[in-house]
Amino acid sequence: MNCIFCEILYGTEPHQTVWNGISTLGIVPLSPVTEGHVIFMPRKHVRDAAEDPSVTAEVMHDASTYIAHARSQGILGDANIITSIGPAATQSVFHLHVHVVPRQENDGLALPWYSGKTSKGKTP
Repeated sequence: MNCIFCEILYGTEPHQTVWNGISTLGIVPLSPVTEGHVIFMPRKHVRDAAEDPSVTAEVMHDASTYIAHARSQGILGDANIITSIGPAATQSVFHLHVHVVPRQENDGLALPWYSGKTSKGKTP
């Protein structure tokens, strides 16, 4: 299997660890979209969030625990928690992963589903 996240988990790819849980690893992505962006992945290879809901729950639990701790330390405020299922939904690595993306008001970061339309096909 050719999976970059499995290679990270097995120690063959360099990475910066920020969460080292029993069933989940949290790393800084190679190209973070904001300062503090972290990717959480299960240690077990699961294709996406729909393949094994119990593994997805563990990953989400660890991501939220990380966020709660970071918020209590004053190093994280608002954030997006994002995962994708399938190429049409912007999944490009087929190993379940959850992005924690810190956000600030007017940070200019457009989410993958932002089309510039406000609703029902109307542009702003």
